[in-house]
Amino acid sequence: MMKIGVLALQGAVREHVKSLEAPDTEIIIVKRPEQLEEIDGLVFPGGESTTMRRLVEKYQFFEPLQAFAKAGKPVFGTCAGLILMATDVLGEPEGHLELMDMTVQRNAFGRQRESFETELSIRGVADDVEAVFIRAPLITEVGQNVEVLAEYKDEIVVARQDHLLSCSFHPELTNDRRFHQYFVQMVREAQAAVNV
Repeated sequence: MMKIGVLALQGAVREHVKSLEAPDTEIIIVKRPEQLEEIDGLVFPGGESTTMRRLVEKYQFFEPLQAFAKAGKPVFGTCAGLILMATDVLGEPEGHLELMDMTVQRNAFGRQRESFETELSIRGVADDVEAVFIRAPLITEVGQNVEVLAEYKDEIVVARQDHLLSCSFHPELTNDRRFHQYFVQMVREAQAAVNV
């Protein structure tokens, strides 16, 4: 049985749990750093990135999360989770967890009232994935090891670097589970590689 965690410090935790459910997958709501030892992959939900960073430090998740990713375990960051993963955040002196080689811009699409829904073509997933953008960040630049999986109006909104996946939008707020299942498959493949 594969175990995937959802970091439960802030954000749409229940919605991610529902989107990840699969017959061979147990979903763990992660509230303590030691729970990271039990799981094979982890989702960072959306929320408010500055608040999330403070909670990561308050509950002593900072180094355990970095170690989890460095161990090759898949991580999927959505919206604010994407900001947590980036090496650089425009306008800030440093990134947060600095897991993925990319630069991001917070609130690139404007405020809450400028939220919108659209369909995206995501490489390896589908040509019509439902995407909900709410005060969404943008990926403005990526390193050479980062693969761009989707763009919206020529701006990067989905990227992957080996076992790390991030997106600007909220896939958990739709009934379209295909993007989450793409991540589940990443976890499955990473688990299989370890067990060879």
